[in-house]
Amino acid sequence: MHPALIPPLLAIAWGLNWPAVKIMLSVLPPFAARGLGLGAGVVLLFALALVRRLPLRPQRAAWPGVAIGGVLTVAAFNICTAFAQLTTSTSRAAVLTFTMPMMSAALAWALLGERPDRRGAIALALGGAGVAVLAVPVLQGLADPRPGLSAWGLLLPLGAALAWALGTVATKRWPPPGDRIVLTAWQLGIGAAVASLASLAFGERLPAAWPPRVLAALAWHVLIATALAYVLWYRLLASASATVSSLTTLAVPVVGVIGAMALVGDRPSAADWVGFVLVLGGAALAVLRLGPKAPA
Repeated sequence: MHPALIPPLLAIAWGLNWPAVKIMLSVLPPFAARGLGLGAGVVLLFALALVRRLPLRPQRAAWPGVAIGGVLTVAAFNICTAFAQLTTSTSRAAVLTFTMPMMSAALAWALLGERPDRRGAIALALGGAGVAVLAVPVLQGLADPRPGLSAWGLLLPLGAALAWALGTVATKRWPPPGDRIVLTAWQLGIGAAVASLASLAFGERLPAAWPPRVLAALAWHVLIATALAYVLWYRLLASASATVSSLTTLAVPVVGVIGAMALVGDRPSAADWVGFVLVLGGAALAVLRLGPKAPA
């Protein structure tokens, strides 16, 4: 697949995953929701690996990268985003979480020496301005009289963003060798194990009834947003710099907010639409970098 096709696919897969997870959380407790979704993704990817007759055990040199990606990019990110949707709206959680491209670009500059060029700097500025516009209502919500609610609605998405950014830079710094499907399956397995153990520790229980709407959301979460999207993400990261790869995900929160409007009843303001335009502009500039000359 051409690298330039991956960002729009990720925008749809991960963008619509935000309202899908919100629907799942209407009946599933948060740790169980993540454990179930990630665990099903593991089964699916291992089944695909068996069909393709791939070795299921990664090389010894791959384990550090697999562990870092599993803990940060999968476990910490997914758990923080699940709880974020319980403390603020889906739209705002999605937008604040996707400060991660800016965090990734800053960390890649500091740790990998990936200094952004002029186009990358403009993309970063547009995306940052868009996220800032969209984050204003959340910052205003810190005056919410309910103790700690709005603060967690800000801190959890930012924590998810930082975990993803650190995982992205670490994976680029120590790329695990091996087949991407198998490596992704093991990383999802680490995330599923962490979430499942937490679910058991907190005594969570699965619901007795599973409405069709929840089953449809779970199917999207497992098949598209987990199994397919993570494979595409790591393939993109292998073909482009950490900065460019991260900036291409700026369109995800825009799709997420539009999906939240259609599926869970969120209603963005006029300022939100201004933020969407700025974010999409930054993402478009970053995607233009993913031509044939993208660094291998």
